Amino acid sequence: MSKQTFLKGTLILILAGLITRVLGFVNRIVVARIMGEEGVGLYMMAVPTLLLTITLTQLGLPVAISKLVAEAEAVGDRKRIKKILVVSLATTGILSIIFTAGMIALAPVLSQTLLTDERTFYPLIAISPIVPIVAISAVLRGYFQGRQNMKPAAYSQVIEQVVRITLVAVFTKAFLPYGVEYAAAGAMISVVIGELISLLYMIMMFKMKKRVRVRKNFFKSVKSGKETFQSLMSIALPTTGSRLIGSIAYFFEPIVVTQSLLIAGVTTTIATKQYGELTGYALPLLFLPSFITYSLSVSLVPAISEAAAKNKTLLIEHRLQQALRLSFVSGGLAVVVLYVFAEPVMQLMYGSSAAAIYVKVMAPFFIFYYFQGPLQAVLQAMDLAKAAMINSVIGAVIKIAVIFALATRPELGIMGAALAIVIGIMLVTLLHFSTVIKVISYTIYAREYINSFITMVLAGLAGHYFFMYMFDSAPLIFRTLLAIAVTSIIYFILLILFKLVLKEELRRIPFIGKYFGI
Repeated sequence: MSKQTFLKGTLILILAGLITRVLGFVNRIVVARIMGEEGVGLYMMAVPTLLLTITLTQLGLPVAISKLVAEAEAVGDRKRIKKILVVSLATTGILSIIFTAGMIALAPVLSQTLLTDERTFYPLIAISPIVPIVAISAVLRGYFQGRQNMKPAAYSQVIEQVVRITLVAVFTKAFLPYGVEYAAAGAMISVVIGELISLLYMIMMFKMKKRVRVRKNFFKSVKSGKETFQSLMSIALPTTGSRLIGSIAYFFEPIVVTQSLLIAGVTTTIATKQYGELTGYALPLLFLPSFITYSLSVSLVPAISEAAAKNKTLLIEHRLQQALRLSFVSGGLAVVVLYVFAEPVMQLMYGSSAAAIYVKVMAPFFIFYYFQGPLQAVLQAMDLAKAAMINSVIGAVIKIAVIFALATRPELGIMGAALAIVIGIMLVTLLHFSTVIKVISYTIYAREYINSFITMVLAGLAGHYFFMYMFDSAPLIFRTLLAIAVTSIIYFILLILFKLVLKEELRRIPFIGKYFGI
């Protein structure tokens, strides 16, 4: 099995993430154009319940598996790797049965009482079979990541999206005549099938490249795996706590938003539609660049765990510096493009620019979100998952409180929820950063961040001018794509001039070093 370097592994995940996000957006556009804002709202109202159930099922094990496998791999302990896998599979298998049954049983109460729209029952039931599938996939993904082989996880993401996008139009159109709630359920079914095919690929890759036999003496390994279970839980439970807080907050988010909008005088149908615009149209666009920071985060956990095991403190700081700088420059371009081109992009994607105002208001603050993943990964790798959990608790509680405080005001409505989301993101990121700098030596290079801001402003002004005054009579799609291309080119030129991207990093990008002589 090929082990990749930190940068190479990250680049593999970034490329897969880019493909996945593009396909995911095509998927969202198809769903939005078939079902409309109301159907997307029903779909998005069911998603937080699913994510909460998956978080409870996984129990934070993917990060724990990645960390422990990386440590065992460093000393060549195959027996420990097998125990980690066996104990993890047994744990997630049992939990997936329990929580899937609970999700199905509670679906009527959730849909009718808490979400205030009984039509959400159908997507909730349709998505429930995905829980055990994702649970097993997470264990295998953690194993591959721990061995610093990012290819299986990367390819499985692409396969899942290809299958989903192939089926989503078929299922949503087939069920739409029965009602928008059935169309939303059809979209969920395509997600389940996509995850299943992705899992089958992961199993195939594990069998082809395995160095441990999981089925041999499986139950014997489970019985003798008490110490391994405790090691997993010591990392997993604090990690779960952090993710669980986020999932619980996300679970309550549509409940608090819809209840707050009702207090503000908004009807159930309109509330569902507005929630669909915010969470189904605006937020996915803002979360788009996170595939880069997610890739950095996934690669950071085993890389820093291995460095910590070998007591290489300077390497830990170097990796964090590298991850945060790359997060800033990639997130910075996203902020510029989304802020400047929010209206034409939303119009082209969804046939409506109604949700563009949320993108413009939230985009400048989302630079904090792009930092959050790498910071949390460092905390987890340094056995500070408990601190990350506490930070997440504080951010989640304040976010939910601010949603209620702002969304109940008629003059703000759903915009109050948008503002509360960015307040929560900023707070958690700042708390994570303050925790990191307390435990490791970290130097802030102010010039890099100042140059990054200058790059963002200059590229944004150039892009805005080009869009407004060049080719103003051309079709909207041509003007928008050309202006975004010009903005991106100027942005990357400035990155190189300011040395915000290093030659060492450019060399590792396929074809760049070869054709540009870097």
